[in-house]
Amino acid sequence: MNHENKSGVDLKEIANLCKRRGFIFQSSEIYGGMGSVWDYGPLGVELKKNVKDQWWRRIVYDRTDVEGLDAAILMNPKTWIASGHVDSFADMLVDCKVCKKRFRVDKVEGDVCPECGGAFTAAKSFNLMFKTQVGSVEGESQDVYLRPETAQGIFVNFANVQTSSRKKPPFGIAQIGKSFRNEITTGNFIFRSREFEQMELEFFVKPGDDEKWYEYWLAERMSWYTDLGINKDHLRFREHAKDELAFYAKRCHDIEYLFPMGWSELEGIASRTDYDLKQHAGAAENGSSLRYFDSQTNESYVPYVIEPSGGVDRAVLAFLVDSYRSENVRDKERVYLSIDHRLAPIKVAVLPLLKNRPEIVEMAHKILKDIKVGGRVVYDDTASIGRLYRRQDEIGTPICVTVDVESLTDNKVTLRYRDSMEQDRVDISKIKEVLGEKLKV
Repeated sequence: MNHENKSGVDLKEIANLCKRRGFIFQSSEIYGGMGSVWDYGPLGVELKKNVKDQWWRRIVYDRTDVEGLDAAILMNPKTWIASGHVDSFADMLVDCKVCKKRFRVDKVEGDVCPECGGAFTAAKSFNLMFKTQVGSVEGESQDVYLRPETAQGIFVNFANVQTSSRKKPPFGIAQIGKSFRNEITTGNFIFRSREFEQMELEFFVKPGDDEKWYEYWLAERMSWYTDLGINKDHLRFREHAKDELAFYAKRCHDIEYLFPMGWSELEGIASRTDYDLKQHAGAAENGSSLRYFDSQTNESYVPYVIEPSGGVDRAVLAFLVDSYRSENVRDKERVYLSIDHRLAPIKVAVLPLLKNRPEIVEMAHKILKDIKVGGRVVYDDTASIGRLYRRQDEIGTPICVTVDVESLTDNKVTLRYRDSMEQDRVDISKIKEVLGEKLKV
């Protein structure tokens, strides 16, 4: 992974903003926390939901050739034997004999610890899957795994979804869900964690059509990020060299983003051939063939698979980093998130200029109740209007509605826009219309 370039944003600034404003907290913080596990706060859960909603809309709702799935986290352990995870889903690791820190072999150069210069132990294999038990009687439980990816739940349900939905290739099965990996090399805030969420599509095609669909999904997935506001200069494709491809993969590209720590993977698009379906068909106990029969052409075949797989948490981080802005306004720093309104945790904030004027507060609450913009709308009177604006700027709220003394007589309010800080005076009867136009809802 190439890290020679870095974005101009400090990851600590992003992490501090997330903690201060209620986006993301360290898990179990009052007990000292838990390494590389994170909790999403009131704003973070909204941002994360919006990212997933936009992915689902683009992948499922806007198409006629994709169906959704929500497979269980716990699966029959034979699943992971057939997929190869039990035998091969491992990292080669070395431990420093002096500082005791652990490193992946492929991430260190030379024979000494980069932290303290101590000597390394011999390399050993470390399986990344979390193991647990099913069964309440001690000694009679069965070892199972928390899934390390969502893809296998799609593959084992291929025939179920295809038959019930009556789809024929090319068609896809989409899933968003939690995955778990006992990562050794963690860090960089939410970029790499032990519990994370994936947005994954398995797109099944007729063998021979895989190349054109692979190229299609490369372009389609890149455009999703740019359409939601990420600077195209901060994104790039990196094709995997032959020596780093999985043995079953025909091709693989990463969409990389210029994170504060350098260019790093945001999403992978892989051409997985027919490996997964054949593996599960060969191991299944009920004789499932996982083949597709085309009654029109009288052909039977195992579909090839194109897999765009992205991380929800990495996407959240990329959208935060890319929208982060800092500027001086009248000799004071103004920090704001210039984030697309579709992703913004709060769409509109209603603010009374004076909270000690009951009639202004009453009017503000009535406006709050009347506004419906397809997302969260909030009321805030806990500071001066200038501070309220800065607070909403910092969390990415696109528009603020301010009710002032004049509103009581002219029936108008001030709409204030996050990025430009420009203001419009709008009749109360037209607020919903104007907001709908500005936010395109």
